[in-house]
Amino acid sequence: MAEKHVTDAIVVHCIDFRFQKYLNDWLNEKVGEGNYDRLSIAGSVFDFEAVFEQVQLSGRLHEIKKVIFINHEDCGAYGEAGSRERHEVDLRAAREKIGERCVRDLEVELYYLHLDGTFEKVS
Repeated sequence: MAEKHVTDAIVVHCIDFRFQKYLNDWLNEKVGEGNYDRLSIAGSVFDFEAVFEQVQLSGRLHEIKKVIFINHEDCGAYGEAGSRERHEVDLRAAREKIGERCVRDLEVELYYLHLDGTFEKVS
């Protein structure tokens, strides 16, 4: 039987190259280097259905306990609709859908990443 691989979290963030250094440093400090699955997709939670499939897969394969969603300022996938308020609404909706649709209880953390690399927790 294959060895089981377990990790604490899946992190979902945008593909935007401008934020990768901030993300790498922050995640290694906050979650632990190599202690998470990582999904990089344009717009982060913008296409929730695509994201949800991967969260489910991470849960099944790696028994995650937490989902971390990170949207960012000036996101091209959102275009003109990408106001801070819109990002917060979408992040909260993603958390709610995870709670409704996942068979296991997952902790969900939400963050809004500013262009200067500052992470702001969304409640």
